[in-house]
Amino acid sequence: MGRKVAFIAALFGALALVGPAQARVEVQWWHAMSGVLGDRLNELVEKFNKSQDKYTVVAVAKGNYDEVTNGVIAAYRAKRPPEMVQIAERGYMTMLLSGAIVPVQDLVEQKGYKIDFSDFIKPVASFWSYKGRMSAMPFNSSTPIFWYNKDHFQKAGFDKPADTWQELEKQLYTIKSKGISECGTVLPGDFYWSLLENYSAINNQPYGTLANGFDGLGTEFVYNKTKVVSQVARLKKWLDDGVMQIAGQGFSPEQLFTSGRCSTFVNSTASHGNIERNATINWSATFLPHESDINPPLNSTIGGGAIWVMKGHTPERYEAVAAFLDFVAQPETQVWWHGATGYVPATNRAYAVARERGYYKDHPTREIAVLQLSRGTPNENSRGFRFGNFVQTMLAQRQEVEAVFAGQKQPQQAMDDGVKRGNEILRQFEKLNAGKTPETERP
Repeated sequence: MGRKVAFIAALFGALALVGPAQARVEVQWWHAMSGVLGDRLNELVEKFNKSQDKYTVVAVAKGNYDEVTNGVIAAYRAKRPPEMVQIAERGYMTMLLSGAIVPVQDLVEQKGYKIDFSDFIKPVASFWSYKGRMSAMPFNSSTPIFWYNKDHFQKAGFDKPADTWQELEKQLYTIKSKGISECGTVLPGDFYWSLLENYSAINNQPYGTLANGFDGLGTEFVYNKTKVVSQVARLKKWLDDGVMQIAGQGFSPEQLFTSGRCSTFVNSTASHGNIERNATINWSATFLPHESDINPPLNSTIGGGAIWVMKGHTPERYEAVAAFLDFVAQPETQVWWHGATGYVPATNRAYAVARERGYYKDHPTREIAVLQLSRGTPNENSRGFRFGNFVQTMLAQRQEVEAVFAGQKQPQQAMDDGVKRGNEILRQFEKLNAGKTPETERP
């Protein structure tokens, strides 16, 4: 009996040493993706969770980008922030100077991961970096491209859209005059991004001083002194002549293109999923046009979002975050994400893998964004835009352009007013963030 009791005691002692199975460390990732793209994001998270047994990432949709930003600010003030958050490129300066983030390159290197940050595509790397160190992990990177109806161009006698705005204009007027389509092009909902900001980058036009804000908070807008003014005048002329339409209530610009009503459409490469599913036309895509006196054209700039890491969490949770960021950066993950969504692969290696596998033979238009972003060497006009309160300054410019479209202002006056309003907003941001630097705000 005594030996039996001793055996049971020894058995329970051994079991106590083994203990229960180790629980996974759970972290949250707040994001702004919905619909099909939200489904793909959830699929990505599921792939990571199934790839190992230590960590669980919980993806939480928090509305659009503005709602996510407002939500994470409130959560941080309440000392309950998520571990990770997806923020759009227009929120870069707010996040960088917030004092609330852990730079991703610092984190992953501290945790022993070997991500080759030098391999990120140049405009992607330069935008999300501060002094050569990655602040946030590039995630859904995009750039606008030029979509077109192949049948409409062929009926008008053209193989494809012209490379320059001057020749493209002739093509669109021909399509209109021959009655091939109701409109040559449709105004994008985010025209300020695709037809003004990226227009400036590709045509080597400064948008603001101090390298478009990269070199300091004292930046000022100058797009009222560049080709942007004539670009706005061009769009107004197209609208007056019926060559360009603005989508009305109940219709999106994309629907006017995919239904065949309008012959061309400028929008993000991330539109691939919707256009492939919904288009009833013979479509293709090409590079954004450039001005005839600009040769060669420069790279376009990125849009989309990145993954920021928030301060205030335990070392164990940062281990989980670092593991997930390493997973996101892997070529296999990038290639899958590229194919599933149309967003560009963030690294040169991932792009090379996609090419090696012949992906672009079946999906040629998905390569356009990568080639356009990689064109030449980004300079101070084409690296991107780092303006404080960028959403508000963009809204001011948009309102001024819409005043031109409504016949209320001339292009030059509208852009002068947009610059004046935008610079007032920049000065407010500069005053609010005086004395702050990313170095002093790091944990």
